[in-house]
Amino acid sequence: MKMVRTERIDIAVRGGSEEDGFRFSVEPTAHGEGEGIAYYRFAMEGDEPRIPQAVRLSWTHPAVDIAGYWDPGANRERGIRIDFNEPFHAKATSLAPVCSLYNAAGQNRLTVALSDAMRPIRMRAGLREETAEFELWLELFTEACPPIDRYEAISRIDTRDIFYAESLREVGEWWAGLPGYAPSAVPAAARLPMYSTWYSFHQQLVPAEIEKMCLLAKELGCEAVIVDDGWQTLNSERGYAYCGDWEVSPDRIPDMKGFVERVHALGMKFILWYSVPFVGRHSQAWSRFAGKFINTYDGSDTAVFDPRFPDVREYLIGIYEKALREWDIDGFKLDFVDSFNLSEEMRYTLGEGRDYDSVPEAVDRLLSDVMARLRAIKPDVMIEFRQKYVGPLMRKYGNMFRVADCPNNYSQNRIGSIDIRLLSGNTAVHSDMMMWHPDDKPENVALQFIHALFSVPQLSVLLDRIPEAHRGVVGFWLAFWREHRELLLDAPLHPSAPDFLYPVVCAFDGSRSLAAVYGQGVLAKAGERADEYLFVNGTAGDAIIVQLGERLEGTMTVLDCGGSEISGVNVRLDEGVHRLKVPPSGLLRLRRSDTSIDGER
Repeated sequence: MKMVRTERIDIAVRGGSEEDGFRFSVEPTAHGEGEGIAYYRFAMEGDEPRIPQAVRLSWTHPAVDIAGYWDPGANRERGIRIDFNEPFHAKATSLAPVCSLYNAAGQNRLTVALSDAMRPIRMRAGLREETAEFELWLELFTEACPPIDRYEAISRIDTRDIFYAESLREVGEWWAGLPGYAPSAVPAAARLPMYSTWYSFHQQLVPAEIEKMCLLAKELGCEAVIVDDGWQTLNSERGYAYCGDWEVSPDRIPDMKGFVERVHALGMKFILWYSVPFVGRHSQAWSRFAGKFINTYDGSDTAVFDPRFPDVREYLIGIYEKALREWDIDGFKLDFVDSFNLSEEMRYTLGEGRDYDSVPEAVDRLLSDVMARLRAIKPDVMIEFRQKYVGPLMRKYGNMFRVADCPNNYSQNRIGSIDIRLLSGNTAVHSDMMMWHPDDKPENVALQFIHALFSVPQLSVLLDRIPEAHRGVVGFWLAFWREHRELLLDAPLHPSAPDFLYPVVCAFDGSRSLAAVYGQGVLAKAGERADEYLFVNGTAGDAIIVQLGERLEGTMTVLDCGGSEISGVNVRLDEGVHRLKVPPSGLLRLRRSDTSIDGER
């Protein structure tokens, strides 16, 4: 172990690499961001290339005024970690190297991020029982790595007393400014509601039926269709043994180009699903690329391509270019990119036709080239990735992030979409596809949309088989979302109480204030002065509790879950707390008439 003492913290460096010929250094570095943010550069240097062993950087932080924990994969587990809990893993295609500790008011107490979001790392902030201190550690080179003679990374440590979401937003901006991390532009179409075939059709794809759904979805407010798994095979066993060739199954879709043209004629964009790393035993690519796999997936019938071979990367990119040119599709849903993992048997494979030794670097090259070459053909091409592949480098490879699969689970859509939003800047964050039973209550259908309000809605139900009341709910909430899209997607996000899974989420754009209430009895604060206040009841209760920062005179309109007006009255509401009647899954709108926000009458 080597201990490096700095003015603020003492960092311990542990690992076998120093004995293997590497020299370590850790030193503070100035970035000019002011008090409360510190940067530390960690460097390893050797006289010749060697395979590094795992290296761990650790330090302590007092457990003072800390109530909860957040990392990109924490999901519903927001409690304080212990120093023997399992760390989380991050790499370019999975999560991101950042974690945050905050107090009961949601104020940041410690946010730690690493500049190297490409290579696999392990990270933990765990409480040491004996001292009531958190041990923070970052472990590098946790997976197979080719020989290197130099490595450098910077740790960013933020202890400012600011809202935790602001601290995380700035981490995202920091990453976006690093060389090689610049996010891709987001096409306008990526910020509009979409229909997906996955939950509604699974692999049983019938073009005429999908076109029928497109027509109905377009009428309700969707602007694109995502055609998911099934178009490339007649097999419906859900596995990937038939992936790899990516040729249309004529029994499923006799004329793909015509299919795309008909969807375009309905005014919809067309996005197509691909599983990037998988090659199945029943594909021609299986024998063509024999010896160019790095692992298997879910049994021996599906292999994982080795992206370190240039012909593998060229093959995959060529498939997507061909689809873009020949079928005129508008985007790609690229799946399973986190599965490029070296098996233990392949750990030390180098050379032999590979132009990269590092798998993470080869994946970066593959996905960077995919975006660059597809944009050269169609500049506004859309590329979607799903949680967990939502880190800072993924923003370079794609322009849409979707919540991980959570069918019929509206609260998970809320948690997942907010988690992604916290780090993703202007990248379009999409909900998982909303689906429900046709016999469910309209109020519960509305909850699917309300809990995903701060993401781009995706929908996946058979729209001709749901009752008219459901279609009314869908149409109302999609119209509401489109009307307030800039407020919901672009205004600063204020997700309260992360340790309670965001029971109130607010956005304010200078004239409109919106608060979505997801917990009964929870206080929604309207602290900023606005012309219009929108309160959304994301609960099964019949009232919400709001706090106004000042007196308000104006109109109060209450709508039910389908947008029908329940009441509309003139009101005078004093500063302070009010219990206001709003039906389950309903909407309350307060419009100021006493004075505009600039004080003019």
